[in-house]
Amino acid sequence: MGSWKAYRFPVIMLAAIIIGSIAGFIWGEDAMAVQPLGDLFLNMMFTIVVPLVFFSIASAVAVMDSVKRLGRILGSMMIVFIVTGIISSCLMLAAVIAFPPAENVSVNEEQPAQQEEQGSFADQLVETFTVSDFIDIFSTENMLALIVFAMLVGVATGLSGEAGKPFASFLQSGSEVFMKIVALVLYYAPIGLGAYFAALVGEYGPQLIGEYAKAVAVYYPVAILYFVFGFSFYAWIAGGKQGFSRFWKNIFAPAVTSLGTASSVASLPVNLNAARNAGVPKDIRETILPIGATIHMDGSCLSAILKIAFVFGVFQMEFTGLDTYLTAIGIALLSGMVMSGVPGGGFIGEIMIVTLYGLPIEALPIITAIGIVVDPPATTVNVAGDNVSSMLVARFLEGRNWMNVHF
Repeated sequence: MGSWKAYRFPVIMLAAIIIGSIAGFIWGEDAMAVQPLGDLFLNMMFTIVVPLVFFSIASAVAVMDSVKRLGRILGSMMIVFIVTGIISSCLMLAAVIAFPPAENVSVNEEQPAQQEEQGSFADQLVETFTVSDFIDIFSTENMLALIVFAMLVGVATGLSGEAGKPFASFLQSGSEVFMKIVALVLYYAPIGLGAYFAALVGEYGPQLIGEYAKAVAVYYPVAILYFVFGFSFYAWIAGGKQGFSRFWKNIFAPAVTSLGTASSVASLPVNLNAARNAGVPKDIRETILPIGATIHMDGSCLSAILKIAFVFGVFQMEFTGLDTYLTAIGIALLSGMVMSGVPGGGFIGEIMIVTLYGLPIEALPIITAIGIVVDPPATTVNVAGDNVSSMLVARFLEGRNWMNVHF
């Protein structure tokens, strides 16, 4: 019953997508009559994303003032999170280059707009991370600038001390309110996604479904390989043979819990206990694991690269070149860091992918279907990644003998 409660919503959405796809296959182009129901869902999601990202990031940064004394821990944590995120992204990048998803289907939607004139690199950098007018910050076209602004608001709120606490409460309240709005909109998601896929399959045929199976067949082996070999390597760096042994001795409970709940946050108590049993110091594990449950997503980085490569294939865009690969890795890290630790939070990362690449909004349900079917192993990789990251930070801060001192 607990597993059904955790997976009820993804199962319902997946069932809706399957039913919609079958309807599209049976009725053909006549199924396009229900596309407005899908467009309604997309429009609502894109309306919510700007205030949601602002309040979520600003409130998260604002409350970090309480852990300033743990500056070294936070600094080491961010280095570990970024490095492991890059490694996981590169692993999936190699997989999608070797086995390109969605190479046999084309969706003739509007292509991302290309700038006719490119300014200097400095000008492009300024335009990417800033806007010239305050009103422009609240637009999906300027998502990176919005993130920078939200982080500045959060930092300023934290540095304001007592005077900033009421505003910090406002930011936290805003984050909760907009997450609740997302939850309300998601009640309509099965109808919206089912309708959209009915129209999609009705127009482009069942070959699109085969490409989804291929994408899933790429993700699961890569996720398993990263879990087994990647985390074993990290544990060995953290504590040699002893670190390897302790990681595998204690990781089973968090892995099973995350697989059964589909939530990094729900797995947090079990993960904290596993880190304690592995000997990770209290201040390190109690700082890194709660933060990691929302901003450290190795499994989500894996799925983000897959989603990007898939949507490039669907829209017949070239997924080649060093600049394209580096951009994909950057977006995977960014989308992973704004994902919530609750089931369904992957929607936000998917919206980030669509908006940062300037894709048409029709790309959202196409990659959402991938997120639904890869969410269980992605969550397990996320949780185990938080655990081994706490071991790595303990190694960097406490020295090579940390396991003997703190066990």
